[in-house]
Amino acid sequence: MSGYAPRVARRPLLVAVVLAALALALGLLGLCYGASWATPGEVLSALTGRERSVVILDWRLPRVAAGAVFGAALGVAGAIFQNLTRNPLGSPDVIGLDAGSYTGALFAMTVLSGTSAQLATSSVVCGLLVSAVVYLLSVDRGFSGLRLVVIGIAVNAMVTALNSWIVLRADLDIAIAAVGWSAGSLNGVDWSDLWIPFWVIAVLLTVIAVQARAMHQTALGDPLAVTTGVALGRLRLLMVLVGVGCTATVTAVAGPIAFISLAAPQIGRRLAGSAGIPLLPAALTGAVLLQGADLIAQALLAPVALPVGVVSTAVGGCYLIWLLTKEVRRA
Repeated sequence: MSGYAPRVARRPLLVAVVLAALALALGLLGLCYGASWATPGEVLSALTGRERSVVILDWRLPRVAAGAVFGAALGVAGAIFQNLTRNPLGSPDVIGLDAGSYTGALFAMTVLSGTSAQLATSSVVCGLLVSAVVYLLSVDRGFSGLRLVVIGIAVNAMVTALNSWIVLRADLDIAIAAVGWSAGSLNGVDWSDLWIPFWVIAVLLTVIAVQARAMHQTALGDPLAVTTGVALGRLRLLMVLVGVGCTATVTAVAGPIAFISLAAPQIGRRLAGSAGIPLLPAALTGAVLLQGADLIAQALLAPVALPVGVVSTAVGGCYLIWLLTKEVRRA
């Protein structure tokens, strides 16, 4: 028994190291891949400043960085809501938060002038409004994670219908742009689009990392969490704010990228062998999934780059079928 406990403790750390190495490898591949192949030596020379390469530093690096950071943010957002609901279906794209953030972006594009600041602000505000509606409806006679998921799915359907109506009523040029953007894409992102979202995500991830221990205690049950000093109401509010903030920030820049936040936490949990849903494996798995999906999107119909959301939706749909089948068998 004395030799068994350390192996269990080392497994999450080992998984985190392997996932981080895989994310770095995918990042290097993303910097090499393009219309013209760059060797790893050329990439390293550009990154270290020995050679100046506009293609690598200004075109490919922002895309690779966005894939890693946005994937990590979506993975953490999914872990937050799956911990909150104690349900593997409790992710932002299932319970309507992605759709709500998209509504805000549509409002900025159709009613306002559609600047980056307006897109970001509207996405966050509408994401918070939808999350508030879902949360308030689910806390009737006590908080229930299952009720939150069911209500979230219903709200998601209604908000998606609203988004379709907005697109149909919009001018043709705006409607075409909105539909293309709704697929979720990293095509054309540059550093000017990323600095503020990266700082926002860094702050949000730092906040939830500080509260990670308390968040995992809630997975043991509300009575036990309260006895250990966890303020459940305040913690849940903070978790919702951070989860919505991560989701809306990504949506404001890249559009709603589906299924990363659904799949990454569960894959990370299974790899780490954890009873709960640890944040670090979820974040690293999200980064790996989004980077991998973006590489597939670039290569599938090259030289035309597909929106990454097309690939993540196709892969995530298969994952969702598997997850639902497993849950039904367990029930």
